Amino acid sequence: MPYIDKLSALCREYECEIKTDEPLKNHTTFRIGGNCRAMVYVNSAESLLAFLSFLKTENIRYFVLGRGSNIIAADEGFDGVILKIGRDFSEIRLLNETDIFCTAGASLMDVCLFALENSLEGIEFAYGIPGTCGGALFMNAGAYGGEVKDIIKSAHYIDSTGKICEIQPEEMSLSYRHSLFAEHTDYVITDMIFSLKKGEQSDIKAKMDDLMERRRTKQPLEFPSAGSTFKRPEGSYASLLIEQCGLKGLSVGGAQVSTKHSGFVVNTGSATCGDVLELTEKVSRIVKEKTGFELELEPLLLK
Repeated sequence: MPYIDKLSALCREYECEIKTDEPLKNHTTFRIGGNCRAMVYVNSAESLLAFLSFLKTENIRYFVLGRGSNIIAADEGFDGVILKIGRDFSEIRLLNETDIFCTAGASLMDVCLFALENSLEGIEFAYGIPGTCGGALFMNAGAYGGEVKDIIKSAHYIDSTGKICEIQPEEMSLSYRHSLFAEHTDYVITDMIFSLKKGEQSDIKAKMDDLMERRRTKQPLEFPSAGSTFKRPEGSYASLLIEQCGLKGLSVGGAQVSTKHSGFVVNTGSATCGDVLELTEKVSRIVKEKTGFELELEPLLLK
């Protein structure tokens, strides 16, 4: 593609890695997806700003990707540029006794361990969520009674005009698996501050160990997946409805409704995006017919 040379020059200027025709299956926890035209490994807010400006000016399709833990990537791949926000943009540091600053690419697991090292409690619920902090804020990630909205103090993002803005929690429209950033996908989170509380390190570790053990025993972590496949419908639970409809273990190609936890669709080894979508559509249709509840996909479709 004609823009690749220009993009590569920009990457050299900002000392960012670039890969062309990169398989998306290597960058999603579902291990599914065709190739993207190019993948750029963002290493700072400044480089991110430069890439966004270039891509918009050149009218090139792009998508901002973290660890790909809540993504179903199309078999055909993505005809554009993936801005990968991960290991090269993953600073974590203490601002004061209780506040942790982290850039968008920092992994939630690493932040949880950092909080433990500093005897800070409040983020234990996120231990085991395989995403980045940026992705977690984007979808207000949560588990075991906790959500990002409980601990977020402030954040910075790049708006649609290329301006870096600060935002407070009350402006973020945080609700179940939703945020302002999900509404405005041209906004890109760069960093955030989590506000925690001082606690006893042994108590924090015990809680983290307990939650991780609950994940291991109840969730199908032995197979690739995008986590919970369906959002929780108001008045019930997706896994309960799926089980009541006798759909546990239902398969299409290499995609299967987990026999361990029916709220997860897993890749048993050879699943395609087509398999996953056909299976989830089938599950949704049967649940709607039998119970009246509508199931909505939780992962985003990247195509």
